[in-house]
Amino acid sequence: MEAVAVLVFALLVISQMASPVSALSLNYYDQTCPKLESAVTEAVKKATMNDNTVPAALLRMHFHDCFIRGCDASVLLASKGTNQAEKDGPPNISLHAFYVIDNAKKAVEALCPGVVSCADILALAARDAVALSGGPTWDVPKGRKDGRISKASETRQLPPPTFNISQLKQSFSKRGLSLEDLVALSGGHTLGFAHCSSFQNRIHSFNATLDVDPTLNPSFGNSLRSVCPAHNKVKNAGATMDSSATTFDNVYYKLLLQGKSLFTSDQALLSTGKTMNLVSKFASSQKMFEKAFVKSMIKMSSISGGQEIRLDCKVVR
Repeated sequence: MEAVAVLVFALLVISQMASPVSALSLNYYDQTCPKLESAVTEAVKKATMNDNTVPAALLRMHFHDCFIRGCDASVLLASKGTNQAEKDGPPNISLHAFYVIDNAKKAVEALCPGVVSCADILALAARDAVALSGGPTWDVPKGRKDGRISKASETRQLPPPTFNISQLKQSFSKRGLSLEDLVALSGGHTLGFAHCSSFQNRIHSFNATLDVDPTLNPSFGNSLRSVCPAHNKVKNAGATMDSSATTFDNVYYKLLLQGKSLFTSDQALLSTGKTMNLVSKFASSQKMFEKAFVKSMIKMSSISGGQEIRLDCKVVR
């Protein structure tokens, strides 16, 4: 769930994004596609066995989908003609593992053609990604529809890693998400990898007088600078989001309290009493973090979205 891009045109789709989908239900497909969840889990499990970066990719993909026009699988649509789709927007260029959703969709279509939305498959895959990484599992409310509109320009609404707490609060609030949701969902950074460009602002030319962000642990900052020099030319250079980047745990919060976070937006969680207390709570108890994370994931994944069921996740019907 690496945060990237700039939130500029946030008001464009607020009316669509701030309200939960009223039709969601835990047993939505019980009669029409009873083997749905096992088919999705199998696709995610198979991919993860071959590539341990898949869970982080799927979790981030779901987050990026829900923050633009709601959870409608618009992030999966391919660019067509003159229209650049979300997946080709600057913050989404590094998204990967779309093939996992395509494979899950094919398996589900073989079981129950034309019944299950790509948006529901992505929500289930994100849940499975967390569970297969050692994190919690939960019952996913289902019944989302797929969207028809996908614009790269709208990815500017995604909160970038340079946001301060006020900007983060505004971004999440416009989607009906609270400060607790912000801190809990930031825990998704326990999985994955960040490119140098996402935290370059903290380790080079931080301000007029300091080269490095003084809130960074000095030795940690030096290690980042060695991996990401000022004029880095290595395309895939970067750092893991925490020291156990393929395991879903609360190490992210523990490192945050030690000055060992990557993003400005991570460090921002320590800038208010309320958010700092939540960070401390989650750092001290993985159980409390997992409970809050599940609650916030269900809330975020219920942001309203599309209108149809796509037979191919890359193409509108």
